[in-house]
Amino acid sequence: TEGALVASVNRGCSVVDAAGGATARVTKSGMTRAPVFRVADVAEAEALVEWVRANEPSLREAAEATTSHGTLLGVTPYVVGNNVYFRFRFDTKDAMGMNMVTIATRAACAVVEDATDATLVALSGNLCSDKKPAAINAVEGRGRSVTADVEIPREVVEDRLHTTPEAIAEINTRKNHVGAAKAGSLGFNAHVANVVAAMFLATGQDEAQVVEGANAITTAETTADGDLYVSVSLASLEVGTVGGGTKLPTQAAGLDVLGVRGGGDPPGTNADALAEAIAVGALAGELSLLAALGSRHLASAHEALGR
Repeated sequence: TEGALVASVNRGCSVVDAAGGATARVTKSGMTRAPVFRVADVAEAEALVEWVRANEPSLREAAEATTSHGTLLGVTPYVVGNNVYFRFRFDTKDAMGMNMVTIATRAACAVVEDATDATLVALSGNLCSDKKPAAINAVEGRGRSVTADVEIPREVVEDRLHTTPEAIAEINTRKNHVGAAKAGSLGFNAHVANVVAAMFLATGQDEAQVVEGANAITTAETTADGDLYVSVSLASLEVGTVGGGTKLPTQAAGLDVLGVRGGGDPPGTNADALAEAIAVGALAGELSLLAALGSRHLASAHEALGR
């Protein structure tokens, strides 16, 4: 699957083709929903956390009874004064799964309220965190975490990109890492959002989740042989190949082009493959922009092409 996806995504990217193709790997971080409960004080908060830890099997049973596809992977507690948040994390197979996990979490919360003195204030307490830039998603992931990388020979960088591995590596460090850190950015990349947004629109994903999907880190370095190594890691890519906008005609056709429409066999593999395709596209986009900066063609290209 990976080889086919790399070939399809890179059709218009001769530089990556010349390098022999990129590699992408997915980790299921899990789709999350984090309700917030009110308790009397911190002592009651501690008791609630201990109760949930001891009774996670009961919460899993209630949550999974609402869906034939979702699996509860775990529940992580966070306490702030008399506020207790539980970050429920689910494997949603080939669905993006936001509605699935919301319904499943509601069922689990009913068990908590019935058995304890805690009061559910909101089914979403923003520790999920959905459709907002959030450090928790960058660190713990949400949906799928995916990394793509490629090694490009020096002669390809010089002949095709009109710059050097050293220049690209330096630009990436000074721009994507140091500059982004000075700005307080949650993303350390050049323009991953461009590719993520385009792929989301083309394949029927939730466009608002580009906020999390573009939460990425790009790395670049010169290898011991003088070639260029580039990677991009997307921490919280929330995608699916069933449900929602994936059923729209044009978006379904886009998924067909990639060979990933519908449920995978085994379940979850189609959405994994879509995440890999997006990551490889983002990698090509990062390489393109870094090279344009290295060759000092960024402004002239905009002037000449009007885009």
